Amino acid sequence: MTANWKFSPAYYARSLNVLETALNELDAYKSWRCFDPGREYHVDARYAAMPALTKKDIREHFPEGFVPADHDVKRGLDSGEIEFVTTSGTIDISVTNIWNQKWWDASERASWKLNSHANRFAAGSHREAILGNPRNVGYISDNFDLPMEKRRLSRFLYLNEKSDPLLWSPELMDRMVNELEIFQPAIVEANPSLLARLCRYITASEKTVFQPGLIVLTYEYPTNFHYQQIRRVFDAPVASSYGSTETGYVFMQCEEGKLHQNSEYCRVDFQPLKPEHGGPLLGRILITTFNNPWYYIVLFDVGDLVRIDGTGKCPCGRNSGLIVSAIEGRVANATLTCTAKLVTPRELDDAVNVLESVDEYQLDQVSADIYELQLVSQRPDKERLSEETTESMKKLYGKEAKISVTYKDLLSPESSGKYRISRANFPVKIDNYLDERYTLNKRLF
Repeated sequence: MTANWKFSPAYYARSLNVLETALNELDAYKSWRCFDPGREYHVDARYAAMPALTKKDIREHFPEGFVPADHDVKRGLDSGEIEFVTTSGTIDISVTNIWNQKWWDASERASWKLNSHANRFAAGSHREAILGNPRNVGYISDNFDLPMEKRRLSRFLYLNEKSDPLLWSPELMDRMVNELEIFQPAIVEANPSLLARLCRYITASEKTVFQPGLIVLTYEYPTNFHYQQIRRVFDAPVASSYGSTETGYVFMQCEEGKLHQNSEYCRVDFQPLKPEHGGPLLGRILITTFNNPWYYIVLFDVGDLVRIDGTGKCPCGRNSGLIVSAIEGRVANATLTCTAKLVTPRELDDAVNVLESVDEYQLDQVSADIYELQLVSQRPDKERLSEETTESMKKLYGKEAKISVTYKDLLSPESSGKYRISRANFPVKIDNYLDERYTLNKRLF
């Protein structure tokens, strides 16, 4: 699966250096040594022979198991060069990681090169307004509103301090609109669900809003409805940025709509699914970080599925590294048809997108053939909308599917602070769907 992908000699040198350090010096990877076919094999083959790193592995070996002997964790903490941060836990449960701000910032700057708008507006000193859930970023205050100066940090302004958009009042959203005009950020970075919520309010109240140079969507999966609602309000280009606390910035969407690997700061190994489940272009990704002397992450299963661009080319001209046509969503949010075919969040989103005047939705698969869908919609003809929804869902999941449709005024995020569009209420184990022809290591970890 690497025939059309182009990588520099420096990329392979970094890959080899990280793997050798991990296997030979770090306790977290000692048990992996038996899987290594040897230095006489190409580095890609050696990576393919290894298991995936999970959050369970991180919890068991944190922190010393991931830090080379020439770096002292206590000294790094005391000096402020690193700190411990805990993720919100959208896969398994939350996990504590080593946070190296200097490395994180460098990874972000490298990702800007992959989008011409980001490369133009993001200078490292630019103003950035962030509309995120404070459970993930910023300052949390559900009981009272924070003044603007309490939500400023250097060049950043955090527009929202509420953990649930149900707590947003018209006055709070007016404040967000006013602060964008006052702050005039070069970039707005946002949870797509939160920005779409604000845009629905702006559209309904016929307000005007400051236009930044670029809108970057991150933190959660952006639906087609989110994009539609955002584009009704903002003329600025919109790009999706993909990464994680453990791995830094992994992909950046270019101006042509494809996502490019941040190959200066990470390695991406792609494992296709079986053909009956969407392979070989659809599969999971395992991330290895580069250039972080404090935290060696190798083949980390971020829990997401992507659809690669098999041509290895993009009209933007950036053809080095893995090119992805779409992030398909989390394995934890995958569902199954009545015949047990895997359905990614993106496939579900495309099916729901045929409906008109829907703001948000959330699907729970209760069992093999029972699906419960919640919709947020201002359409008065709910009975007709329910019929259209059922028809679309049966096309996706099967004629035998039992579909129930209910309506809500607004959907709340998960306890992680992130918006979820789907979930099966039973385990969906990715190992059962991977195509073994593309993996050397046949054991399950």
